[in-house]
Amino acid sequence: MQELLMGLTGLTPQQVIMFVIGGILIYLAIAKDYEPLLLLPMGFGAILTNIPFSSAVGEEGFLTILLHAGIITELFPILIFIAVGAMCDFTPLLRNPLMMIFGAAAQFGIFATIVLAALLGFDLKEAASIGIIGAADGPTTIYVATKFAQELLGPLSVAAYSYMSLVPIIQPPVIKLLTSKKERMIRMPYREGKPVSKIVRILFPIVVTIVAGIIAPISVALIGSLMFGNLLREAGVVERLAKAAENELANLVTLLLGITIGSTMEASAFLNVKTLMVMGLGLVAFIFDTAGGVLLAKLLNLFLKEKINPAIGACGISAFPMSARVISKLLLKDDPNNFVIMHAIGANTSGQIGSIIAGGLVLALVPALLG
Repeated sequence: MQELLMGLTGLTPQQVIMFVIGGILIYLAIAKDYEPLLLLPMGFGAILTNIPFSSAVGEEGFLTILLHAGIITELFPILIFIAVGAMCDFTPLLRNPLMMIFGAAAQFGIFATIVLAALLGFDLKEAASIGIIGAADGPTTIYVATKFAQELLGPLSVAAYSYMSLVPIIQPPVIKLLTSKKERMIRMPYREGKPVSKIVRILFPIVVTIVAGIIAPISVALIGSLMFGNLLREAGVVERLAKAAENELANLVTLLLGITIGSTMEASAFLNVKTLMVMGLGLVAFIFDTAGGVLLAKLLNLFLKEKINPAIGACGISAFPMSARVISKLLLKDDPNNFVIMHAIGANTSGQIGSIIAGGLVLALVPALLG
């Protein structure tokens, strides 16, 4: 009888709170459609891991085995990037390479937040892991966290994916605060120009991998897997592999990644002041990244004859294609005939590359600074 009741008698108020948090993530996924592919398994994983004496965790628990096999080894984030690369079409970016600059500018929040987190008492590795949330790139956040701050993996992942899903709520107010209606009504004609040749689309992932790898060798695993997936897509001779990466691989790894990350949300490790600070700083990073792209576009407009709509700068984050869609819709509210979606997509795809390179730079710089 005692064994039958040990789950109930072992239940703590903190574990009940984690059930509620897990339930909220599942609610957001199902009722609000916020990143359901990840928040649903994460929420359920959080419940599984907080049941007293759960057989899902521990030395022989399947979630712990998956954690060591796929997260601690960084295997799942890398595989996710192959899938993302197979989904990404960089053609709008290649047609308008100027958009590449926003993929760099919109990473400003990462470095500003690292400084802020360090000032608040986090050590440099923890601060770097928190700052990466601003890139709106879940796999990069997990990748950096596994190297620098495994104890914060749960809150970092929840913050990263929560804010990615909240792009429609977070970015528009920041853009409105920093721009006038007249600026948001700037039209940017889209010129098709010459089609991007197949050879350019094939060379692009190879060249980016080599250049980024030489600048930051530690980023090769991240940028290389993203570009390998894109090469599968653009090569045109391995359609089955490209489809497998885009569908089966993406679905399987997303499922395993989500429920395994949920297993890191154990009550004693999650319910503390640090988690609240991580969530708050993650929001700051996200806002700063959005602001960085907008302000750079405004700065460029001081010198450009053909003006850029400053809101496009905010698309330089990695939340693809949500950010491009949200900002395109925002601008249509001010001017129903202002169609900027292709420019927004170009900036947004550059954000995919920019966030990974920024992650690589952080991975390279932090150990160097620490000696």
